[in-house]
Amino acid sequence: MQKHLRVVAFSILVFLPLVGVAESSKPNILFCIADDASMKSFGAYGDTFIETPAIDKLAREGLVFENAFNGNPKCAPARASLVAGMYSWQLKEAANHWPLFPEEFAFYPHILMEKGYHVGFTGKGWGPGVYKTEHNPAGPAYNSIKTKPPYKGINKIDYAGNFAAFLDEKEDRQPFCFWLGVKEPHRAYEEDSWKKANRNLNDATVPGFYPDNETIRGDLLDYGLEVEWYDRHVGLAVELLEERGLLDNTLIIVTSDHGMPFPRVKGQIYEEAFRVPFIVYWNGVVTPGRILSDYISFADVAPTLMEAAGFEAHPQMTGSSFLSMLKAEDSGRFDASRDHVLLGKERHDTGRANEDGTDLGYPVRAIRTDEYLYVKNFKPERWPVGNPEYGWRNCDGSPTKDFITQLDPDSADYRYYSLNFGKRSGEELYRIKEDPDCLVNLADNPIYTCVKERLHDQMVAELTEQGDPRMLGQGDIFDKYPHEGKIFNYDTGKMEGFKHPSRP
Repeated sequence: MQKHLRVVAFSILVFLPLVGVAESSKPNILFCIADDASMKSFGAYGDTFIETPAIDKLAREGLVFENAFNGNPKCAPARASLVAGMYSWQLKEAANHWPLFPEEFAFYPHILMEKGYHVGFTGKGWGPGVYKTEHNPAGPAYNSIKTKPPYKGINKIDYAGNFAAFLDEKEDRQPFCFWLGVKEPHRAYEEDSWKKANRNLNDATVPGFYPDNETIRGDLLDYGLEVEWYDRHVGLAVELLEERGLLDNTLIIVTSDHGMPFPRVKGQIYEEAFRVPFIVYWNGVVTPGRILSDYISFADVAPTLMEAAGFEAHPQMTGSSFLSMLKAEDSGRFDASRDHVLLGKERHDTGRANEDGTDLGYPVRAIRTDEYLYVKNFKPERWPVGNPEYGWRNCDGSPTKDFITQLDPDSADYRYYSLNFGKRSGEELYRIKEDPDCLVNLADNPIYTCVKERLHDQMVAELTEQGDPRMLGQGDIFDKYPHEGKIFNYDTGKMEGFKHPSRP
């Protein structure tokens, strides 16, 4: 009898509209996401030359996930996993960058909107790409309020100001779900903005896969200033919640879609690209100061937020809710089965070609555990960052890119070109704790043969169970999906506007 009553009560919660229901009965959701910010750029994840006081405060008063992963280190596919609650390789066209998001998939912000939540986003929602719904998959846009940023590379959208406008439209007792998607630190930057800010070149931390010089240090400092702009707007958003008496009932998530827009990071299957910051603040629910080592993926976010709001996950959602972890009290590993994550990529940007055709992807799958990163490059004959003659299109333009790609083959630093832009072997294996920069490939070392084979077999088995076309002999379908943005003209070597006549 009690079970029957619980089912009836849950059904009422699911199907009755929420407008008019006390706000305390449903949590508000503030989802903050940076565009191209590395995990190690935030103070909560260790020593950094970048100042992020607002986000670090949320980390101290909330929960820090040490092992959060985006699943696919590029904007559109990573964000697609977030809104749909599915792994990248399960999303058809949306596994690629600049895709048409298939109509068959539902988005958690839209679902919450249908159930009575006030929903919206500012800045960058899902994208880049094309969608057929009325609103962006992240919800209705709030981008009309502008501000004057301190540097030319920063977008003029006033993210916190638009969040305030969004809150002004909310009914008094209506819960909200807002996506605060800043467009920083996406390129381009105002070069040498670090000088205006009186920063010191010696403060920058240079990864092991770059030469250490003033050009790259300055580029990193320019990047850091834009990460700080993200932190500023997160802080302003929290202040708005406090001023309006909404903070105590708001679940706040702070993350980034992938690592920084530098060579060997954004768009690549290496540690700094796919391991992301993930901080959760929820007063009265999340015990302050906790650090969890459980592995979570972007596919897990949508089902978690659905459960937090009191609803069942949509049947399409293949990710797993981690709400129980948020409500626990201890640090460490809550769920012993969350000891690894799967990663992958297909086609990101155009500008890759060989005898198989043009606009080809660089298909990769990987598995990351506590100790190892195993990577399978399915088409090692292709250039991983795009063809050199077409400008290595899957790497944003930057002073760092220019310096490395212009290195002379006889230079002592030429190894950095190979690390960042050269072709790769079919398999890669890294001892991730000892080699977080992924510099020493152990795949051909016979000592690690058994480890490599074990990880490969585990990865293939799990991806096959998930229906990954790449495991089922149907992986070439990803190259056949149309690119919905600008197309690279292989004759002129330039990007050109193009719109498929069959697309909206």
